[in-house]
Amino acid sequence: VVFDNLLFGHREFVRWGNLIEGDIRDAAALDALFAADRFDGVMHFAALAYVGESVTAPGKYYDVNVNGTRVLLDAMVRAGVRSIVFSSSCAIYGEPASMPISESATPNPINPYGFTKLVCERMMDDFGRAHGLKSVRLRYFNAAGAEPTAEIGEDHDPETHVIPLVLDAAAGRRPAVTVFGVDYPTSDGTAVRDYIHVCDLARAHVLAIDYLLKGGETIAVNLGTGRGSSVRQVIDTVRQIAGREVLAQDAPRRPGDPPILVADPTKARALLGWAPERSDLATIIADAWRWHSKRFGHTGPPR
Repeated sequence: VVFDNLLFGHREFVRWGNLIEGDIRDAAALDALFAADRFDGVMHFAALAYVGESVTAPGKYYDVNVNGTRVLLDAMVRAGVRSIVFSSSCAIYGEPASMPISESATPNPINPYGFTKLVCERMMDDFGRAHGLKSVRLRYFNAAGAEPTAEIGEDHDPETHVIPLVLDAAAGRRPAVTVFGVDYPTSDGTAVRDYIHVCDLARAHVLAIDYLLKGGETIAVNLGTGRGSSVRQVIDTVRQIAGREVLAQDAPRRPGDPPILVADPTKARALLGWAPERSDLATIIADAWRWHSKRFGHTGPPR
């Protein structure tokens, strides 16, 4: 069962179960949802996730991300549901001193979005002590790609993720892609990120709920590959796979963008038996381009 207010979601993406329209902050709607069926667990994806907006409009992020999670956890307690898989984020780490980032790194978020995710993790700890709630907090690194048969992919408004922005430039939907920062201490001067395919993320959620339902204790794990790709590498890979030119415009660094963010995914392998299978950059971009071509109809010849 999918419970979504469709603010950023897409009705046509719900293919494998019922859709109940509702807001995570609506306690009565959640009570009705839990009363209508028997649930073994919850996967909690609902959040606002634009880092820049969280800086300019923090109240929205505390309301939806923190208050929404609190309302959900209270509803779970009332319904007797004690297992939750939570979409957390590498944003809780801020700018860690060493790479790759392990779960033992001290959380130090540098924006309200990251802080709201950390607050939710701490809230789950408190609900665990008070009510026996068990949780798996999946700390995503850079989610990317699309379902391989192009059933579902990225379709954000506004779009801020680098891979779909580069694909837009390749498709002619935007004139160029902006590269924020070309003087980082990296191999080519552009920022390096750990990209993880959405199919690998999805499989991690299945393993996580299975882990909890078999009696697993509360854990937090990174979901990444342990490998980083630069913005220039992303652009070059799109050029190769799409067979199209991509105009790139250099711009100054954005405040708060770390040079490198790469996961240590060892713990996810050890505790969940998870390892990425489709998360090499070429596969991520090929799947994303297939989806992009289907969604936006740019299947013509290379420019």
